[in-house]
Amino acid sequence: MEIISISTSRETDFVDITPEVEKVITSSGIKEGVALIYSEHTTGAIVINEKEAGLLEDYLELLRTLVPRGKGYMHNRIDSNAHSHLRALILGNEKLVPVVNFKPALGTWQRIFFVELDGPRRRKIIVKVLRDV
Repeated sequence: MEIISISTSRETDFVDITPEVEKVITSSGIKEGVALIYSEHTTGAIVINEKEAGLLEDYLELLRTLVPRGKGYMHNRIDSNAHSHLRALILGNEKLVPVVNFKPALGTWQRIFFVELDGPRRRKIIVKVLRDV
């Protein structure tokens, strides 16, 4: 298991962690298997999609539309970040990626992102590479 540490720069942000995940997979020495990419944060998510500037803005707008900030959520009585938790619930905090020939089996345009939903913050992402049995 390896931990990727990152710093985010915005309240809501898509951070491409593909190169870091690739390094963990390569250094694992596992040729065939799966890589688990997991966020240990309740206001962060892991997603796989295309990295295109306009599309990244569309993702942000979708999150703002589906779960608007300040809608009177119950959690906001304690903390003002209920929208961040709810967005993370929708996106999910982990992904499982096949490992083929020491590399993540991603499509041509696919990238692995940590999605910051309550930043800016320091974040940790766990990557565990498992060998085929």
